[in-house]
Amino acid sequence: MEQATASGQQTAVNRSQYAAAQSAISQSQVALKNAQLQLSYLNITAPSAGRIGKKTAEVGNQVQIGAPLMVVVDNDYWVVANFKETQLGKMKAKQPVEVKLDAIPSHIFRGYVDSISPASGAQFSLLPPDNATGNFTKIVQRIPVKISLDPQSIKGYESRIAPGMSAEVTVEIK
Repeated sequence: MEQATASGQQTAVNRSQYAAAQSAISQSQVALKNAQLQLSYLNITAPSAGRIGKKTAEVGNQVQIGAPLMVVVDNDYWVVANFKETQLGKMKAKQPVEVKLDAIPSHIFRGYVDSISPASGAQFSLLPPDNATGNFTKIVQRIPVKISLDPQSIKGYESRIAPGMSAEVTVEIK
């Protein structure tokens, strides 16, 4: 008789555990449906097409709105050349340009003058120079000029060109 009572208690415990497990399964299913709903609201877009340069997020990370996940290197290829202000006299937009990259000296890239900055690089620096000390020495300023590279010119070299490379730029003045 004692064995029958013990079996009855064991059966009650098993039923209780089963009910608790069923409840946990139901809660997990609700949590899964909620996560799937939240995921359906998700839309991550990059500001432009390009290559991933630095990835800060990993699979499984939770991220907040506006948090940077990676750095995208744009597919537009261009060079900023800092010309002396004395070299800008006849320079204008759309003039043809030749670019030699130090990393690929055997190839000449072609492009054109895209735009000339409205101010010198010193004016855009964090701490612009203040020449109000009585020193009237004339210092030739550098003006940033954006050179856009022709997509046909860079064909086959896309994976070898990276931001921050050094270049030698020649503008064809007419």
